[in-house]
Amino acid sequence: MALGKNYEGQDCSLAKALEVIGERWTLLVVRDAMYGVRRFGDFLAHLDIPRAVLSQRLGALVEAGVLVRSRYQDNPPRDEYVLTPMGRELWVPLLAMSQWGERNLGGAGPRRLFHHATCGARLDPVSRCPSCGAYVGLEEIEVRPGPGLEGNRDDPVSVVLRGPRRMLTPIT
Repeated sequence: MALGKNYEGQDCSLAKALEVIGERWTLLVVRDAMYGVRRFGDFLAHLDIPRAVLSQRLGALVEAGVLVRSRYQDNPPRDEYVLTPMGRELWVPLLAMSQWGERNLGGAGPRRLFHHATCGARLDPVSRCPSCGAYVGLEEIEVRPGPGLEGNRDDPVSVVLRGPRRMLTPIT
């Protein structure tokens, strides 16, 4: 029997948040949107996610207000998915969870490092710059490859993320 998607009977903000972002793959879709992934095919290639699952996750995130779907001109015209202000608020929890995983679940070091683009300092787990003391929003963050990054993937997103770049800059 499959588990339900909601937390009926739980009068808790965390349970409500998990109803939106708690399903498998959902936070990775949001993470990739922060990296600048916008197109269905790029999400698909970078995440190795089943097409039907990705379609469902993107639809649910749009319905919840985390992403907005818009048309871009191509031949044929296609949709792209962009984080809303509500979606951008997930940056700090995602950063903290990523750094928690680095500290507690081992590996060869962080795969990606997040720096304040203005001064170059590495951000702490709450997206604060230890050098200038500012809390840094996604628009002012540069993502750089870390010592744990393995360059064995050749999908377009992985190739772009092997070098430094600003968060939210579209990957096309």
